[in-house]
Amino acid sequence: MTMHPFPPEAVLHKPLMANLATTAQDGAPRNAPVWFLWEDGALWMPTTDGSSSARRLSHDPRCAVEVVEFDGPGGILLHLGLRGRAEVVAMRPALFRRLLRKYLGPEEDWNPWFIDTIARIDAPGGRLIRLAPDSTFTNNVSYFRTAPDLAFAP
Repeated sequence: MTMHPFPPEAVLHKPLMANLATTAQDGAPRNAPVWFLWEDGALWMPTTDGSSSARRLSHDPRCAVEVVEFDGPGGILLHLGLRGRAEVVAMRPALFRRLLRKYLGPEEDWNPWFIDTIARIDAPGGRLIRLAPDSTFTNNVSYFRTAPDLAFAP
């Protein structure tokens, strides 16, 4: 297959889901869908101090994150892979608010129930997973409908 790299920023700033892959203590792989924010050369993902992802990363910080933009009718298929060692850090409420704005829009549009019950911006157990990737991989396979030309030209 022909590789077509693209600038990672083409997907990093969009409100797409990422897939965080970690390793359990028994060596089994685990995946979790996550929201993310790309800032200061790192991928930031919300978690809590007792979450399974936080526990797995404290045992083995190696992880991989995959972000895929797929638009079937438009013929767009962009794959971004990030790999490295993540750390679980204290919540940074201002950064978390920027992450939430990426997915939820302006704060005045936020659902109060979701913010108070799920997001819990100022909760004592709130944490962030920070991945400053050791390696980044991109592949634009947006030719699946338009071959040999790319449907997405960065």
